[in-house]
Amino acid sequence: MNQVVASPAKSLSTFLDKYKGQIANALPKHISPDRMVRLTMTAFSQNAALQRCDLHSIFGSVVVAAQLGLEIGVGGQGYLVPYGNKATFVPGWQGLVDLVSRAGRATVWTGAVYRGDDFDWALGDRPYVKHRPGAGGDTWQDITHVYAVGRVNGSEFPVIEVWTMDRVVKHLNKFNKVGGRHYALEKNGQNMEMYARKVVLLQVLKYMPKSIEVQRAVDVATAVDAGKNFTIDADMVTIDDRDVDQGDTGAGAAGTSTTSSSTTSGSAGRAGGADKPVCTPEEFQAKTEEWRGLVTSGRKTAPQLIAMIQTRQTLTEDQKLTIDAWAHEND
Repeated sequence: MNQVVASPAKSLSTFLDKYKGQIANALPKHISPDRMVRLTMTAFSQNAALQRCDLHSIFGSVVVAAQLGLEIGVGGQGYLVPYGNKATFVPGWQGLVDLVSRAGRATVWTGAVYRGDDFDWALGDRPYVKHRPGAGGDTWQDITHVYAVGRVNGSEFPVIEVWTMDRVVKHLNKFNKVGGRHYALEKNGQNMEMYARKVVLLQVLKYMPKSIEVQRAVDVATAVDAGKNFTIDADMVTIDDRDVDQGDTGAGAAGTSTTSSSTTSGSAGRAGGADKPVCTPEEFQAKTEEWRGLVTSGRKTAPQLIAMIQTRQTLTEDQKLTIDAWAHEND
């Protein structure tokens, strides 16, 4: 008798439906869980590399997007990006601009200057940016500068940041720990403009009043761009300060943490990097009582626990199934 194998899309749809309640708990009121699932499925169907990613990492990325209040693939708010067989959520500059606008205490925007544009700017006690677009360009190599402008409500002068593209590339080379897998370099650099505009925007956001949502998004965007692992847990975004490079085994403790409020807990993100060491049967057995208690007590869902563990170690499929089973012991 032939066994019917579910398609990747069907497997993900079933998986997300199973945990739709957890997505709903993380989402702000203006986004429904059904819409978030649809957006995830659309992104999944359009990216063959994403279809090869671990379903738990996709779920973890969706929860991160939900906690940030950003929609996947809508207006450049954020993206699901595959790194090998792991997915991570990457906030876009449009998402950061939207979050600042929602907070209502400041306004920010960003732009890209192409060869042939009329562009002038100055710092000092009367900073300004003047940009008159010309014919534009076809690729990111035609961009000469990127800039971001922020204005706190009621302030006389803006905060501005202007970088040449050479400086952006140097910044990417300095902090990129995943080589050609960095999302900015995908498909011959098609995301370089998005990356460049976000880099300068993050500099301006340092001087803007930040809501809890904006602070979380800034922390996540900074972690992703620097190739660092991070965890959103309760009221805290914890960023692993160790550099994650292609030879990193992932051992070590989490580093600096930045505090911000959240009504949900336990999502984890993976900002690229090499695979983590596999959790051995002995290690899994030693941690079983502690981990099982987190799930059966309701402090973490099975996917949240799996995502948290996999910031340090890689679980086998059998181990993931065991954790999933703990969530249904009382069903």
